[in-house]
Amino acid sequence: MARTRASGFTLIELLVVMAIIALLLSIATPRYFNSVDKTKEAVLRQDLSTMRDAIDKYYGDTGQYPDTLDDLVSKKYLRQLPVDPITDSATTWMVVAPGDADQGGVYDLHSGAPGNGRDGTPYSGW
Repeated sequence: MARTRASGFTLIELLVVMAIIALLLSIATPRYFNSVDKTKEAVLRQDLSTMRDAIDKYYGDTGQYPDTLDDLVSKKYLRQLPVDPITDSATTWMVVAPGDADQGGVYDLHSGAPGNGRDGTPYSGW
């Protein structure tokens, strides 16, 4: 009587496949998280540039800086206040007041995120 072999995978074959998958994940995961951080920093730089441009346009139109960041939204210089991609909040922006208090309240702004970017500079200095 001939033996028939049952179809399926042996435990050794499954372990080899699991080891290969684990190896591939250990290579791909750091690259994925690095690209996420890189993307967040690019979005942060773009948001800062856009808001600084809106502040400059506000100053050019009115002759003074906005009192708050919400003034940029209410006067339609921005559709909405962007979310800081590092802190995931629109309330963590650090506002820099102008030298003359009569000129308004928002001369510049920085991210309120703790820590440093990939280039080693603190987010609060961008």
